[in-house]
Amino acid sequence: MSEMVVDAMQPEEQAKTSRRGLVFGLILVAILAVVALFAAGLQQTARGPEIGKPAPEFTLPLFDGGEISLAELRGKVVVINFWASWCDPCREEAPVLERMWREYRDRGVVFLGVNYVDVESEARKYLKEFDVTYPNGPDVGQKIARAYRIRGVPETFFVDPQGNIAPIIVNGQPQPKKISPITEEELRSVLDRLLAEGR
Repeated sequence: MSEMVVDAMQPEEQAKTSRRGLVFGLILVAILAVVALFAAGLQQTARGPEIGKPAPEFTLPLFDGGEISLAELRGKVVVINFWASWCDPCREEAPVLERMWREYRDRGVVFLGVNYVDVESEARKYLKEFDVTYPNGPDVGQKIARAYRIRGVPETFFVDPQGNIAPIIVNGQPQPKKISPITEEELRSVLDRLLAEGR
C-alpha cells in the first residue's frame, strides 16, 4: 500500500520539478539576454567616435583666454590633437602639427590642441617651447577625453566640414584616430583629401 502512495506521488513531484526547471531556465535565458545587451552597449560606447558619425561636441577653454566650440567650426576641417607636456611622443609630433597648421590654416583647416591631465604651467611651457600658435586649452575634468574615449596621448582625430569623424589610414586600414605620433605625410594625406572632398 505504501509503495502505491509513493508511486502515485512521483509523477506529481516530477511535474513540479519539471516546472521549476523550466522557470529557472527561462529566468537564466532572460538574465543572459540582458547581460549580452549590456555588454554590446558597453562595447559600442568603449569604441568611441566612429568614422562617418558625428564628432562629439565640446567647448574648449583656451589658455590664451576665451573658448572655442566644435560646433562653431562647422564647415571647416578640424584636427583635434590630445597631448600632454609629460608625453615624449607628443614632443615628437609637436613641430609637425605646428608646421602643418601654418601651412593649412588659410585653407579652411583648424587645429585644436586638447591638453590632457597636465599641470597648466608645464603645458604653457610646452606650448612656448614648440612655438605652438593654434588654439589650445585644458581638458577640464577630462570631459573631452571621455567623450572621445581616448586611451592615452598623443591621439589625433579629424572632423570633416559636415562635423563627422573622418578616417585616417593606419597600416592600410581606415581608422577613426591615430594613437601614436602623427606624421607630416599622414596629416597632409588626410587634409588634402578632406579639402578636395569639400570643394
